[in-house]
Amino acid sequence: MKKHLLRAALVGIALLSAPAFAHHSFAALYDANKPVRLKGKLTKIDWTNPHTYFHIDVVSSDGSVHNWAVEGAGPGALSRRGFKSGDVKIGDILVVDGYLTKKPGTYLVDGRLVTLPDGRIINGGTPGDGGPGDKGKGVEPDAPAQAKKS
Repeated sequence: MKKHLLRAALVGIALLSAPAFAHHSFAALYDANKPVRLKGKLTKIDWTNPHTYFHIDVVSSDGSVHNWAVEGAGPGALSRRGFKSGDVKIGDILVVDGYLTKKPGTYLVDGRLVTLPDGRIINGGTPGDGGPGDKGKGVEPDAPAQAKKS
């Protein structure tokens, strides 16, 4: 009986801690010395915790198309910044200012600023991730100057 309880407890702990392993610091994946601007057509939205992912088709200078995954903050953080899942739809054009991964050849970027089709600019960074502009865990970043309302 004790073995079954121990197994159940270990499985429960493993399941509850899985989201913590999925969450990571900026420096674990991204390079602050490799900023990038991408403009592309939205092909997919993963509005999930702990990170949202937006997939955009970006046309390279040689005409080839690459589908980029843009990692952003969780849905709650984005909602507090005024960005709701219904603000974009498949086919919309987004502009993303972010940082490339440390692993060359991957089409993944940390989206720090996302320009929506209506012109609003949303800070997409995860609070407390240690990335550029981060003010610490639980502290929402300031809105970009262009996005602030007077």
